[in-house]
Amino acid sequence: MLINELSVDKYFSLPDYISAVFQPLQLVGLDKAVDARVKVAGGGKAGQAIAVRHGLARALLLLDENYRKQLRPAGYLTRDARVKERKKPGLKRARRAPQFSKR
Repeated sequence: MLINELSVDKYFSLPDYISAVFQPLQLVGLDKAVDARVKVAGGGKAGQAIAVRHGLARALLLLDENYRKQLRPAGYLTRDARVKERKKPGLKRARRAPQFSKR
């Protein structure tokens, strides 16, 4: 498997990230049978590993819709909806107020 034209072990140095990428394939028993080329951008390495895992799980559904029974309970088809909170007017960041001075 190639991620951004690099092998998985070269792109993700930590074993936790590598195992996260292969979790959906191992769950359905295709970890040795499937080869993929993946492009991922943005976020950090941990977020990219989870994004690749999510993408592989969705690609497996295109191969066989019956994999949904295994992938859905494991949480591999659920997108992490957390996004950065926007900056509000009058504040320095999303919640950080300007320093208060009594005098």
